[in-house]
Amino acid sequence: MNETTARRTQADRRAATRGALLEAAARGLSTYGYANLVLEQVARDAGYTRGALYHLFANKEELAQAVVAWVSETWDAEVRRPALAEQDALASLMTMTRGHVGYCRRHDGARVMLALRVEFTGQDHPVGRAMEATYHRLEAECAELVAAGRRDGSVPPGPPPQLTAAALLAVLESVAIEVAGAAPHDVELAQRAVRGVLGVLPLASTPTTTAP
Repeated sequence: MNETTARRTQADRRAATRGALLEAAARGLSTYGYANLVLEQVARDAGYTRGALYHLFANKEELAQAVVAWVSETWDAEVRRPALAEQDALASLMTMTRGHVGYCRRHDGARVMLALRVEFTGQDHPVGRAMEATYHRLEAECAELVAAGRRDGSVPPGPPPQLTAAALLAVLESVAIEVAGAAPHDVELAQRAVRGVLGVLPLASTPTTTAP
């Protein structure tokens, strides 16, 4: 094995370890919160030693901030960018809705962001500030989409765009978490909820078979 291959292999192992630790930390934060998160348990849940965790993260604060950044990056790639690639504002918001539901099926990211936002409300803490900055950027972007939809007529007039965006995100977050994994109903329910906030006519319901 040459030196370049060895470095690449080492970097791949480091990335795999880091990814597993972030996934485990996200599960732990969403379940126990920041204050009750135990780093030794995070390492065990990820399949690594405590030493491996401390080799990558100096302390709990650094690990939690890395989780916030990781959630932001993965959500951006899987949900935000595909949504913004749509041709009009309403299509972007609905693509974001469907994408977020899919994201909740695959990740604990949505749960951890909600848990951290609740835990750090009213506190001046680095993790809380990082999470709030991410959320406020998204809220501002959604407000711009709401305003654009009203300009092009796809979204009817209503409360101020910023307030509408805040309500939209709150509804989407709670509904997607509550029904995550209940496909295909999770997508339909989330779309209905978001359309309701926007004041857009509901989608035609898809017939489903229910138990007697």
